[in-house]
Amino acid sequence: MGLIKLLFSDPAAFVMLSVLLLYSVIFHELAHGWVAYKMGDPTAKWMGRLTLNPLKHLDLIGSLMLLIVGFGWAKPVPVNLENIPSDKRRKGIILVSAAGITANIICAFIALLLLQLLAPGREDIMYKILHLLAFINIMLAAFNLIPIPPLDGSKIIMGFAPESVNRVLYQIEPFGIFIVIGLLYLGVLNPVIEFLQYIIVNFISLILHAIGVG
Repeated sequence: MGLIKLLFSDPAAFVMLSVLLLYSVIFHELAHGWVAYKMGDPTAKWMGRLTLNPLKHLDLIGSLMLLIVGFGWAKPVPVNLENIPSDKRRKGIILVSAAGITANIICAFIALLLLQLLAPGREDIMYKILHLLAFINIMLAAFNLIPIPPLDGSKIIMGFAPESVNRVLYQIEPFGIFIVIGLLYLGVLNPVIEFLQYIIVNFISLILHAIGVG
């Protein structure tokens, strides 16, 4: 369901969900740019994308898609792998691509940790915010792990795969977003996303258990 329906049925929930979703996506993109910068690529910094200012990250079409159908995106942070030393380039594409997913998993972990520490058994606004924050970030991490260009999962594969595989992925990339939308519409990706969510939730649960929480 698109957020626009929620705006009319529950304006307060619409605002809360929109803000949490917006900044979860921003943290995702910011992580890409920050890791690229640390590896020697200043492109995102030069273009003013290493910021929490939402205006620097919003994509018009992606925002409209989010409001109307509940699926959208932000402007990808620009990365130029040519600025990363050639001997670190494959490592660079893996780390930069994984950075956004890692940022979302960290956000989900923090939200679930705070749920256990601050709001066990509660059903107040704090519980709702933390629960939503965890859910949104787990969803974003799982979705971006899908190995279809231009999603991060495909870029991680590129860091390990031979050039023959990478050429195929590069050829698919211009049409990738339409492939993803079509597969989402048909429901083909639902079991994949659910499986990836299951892995992420269990990974976070293991860490919480290891530190004696949950």
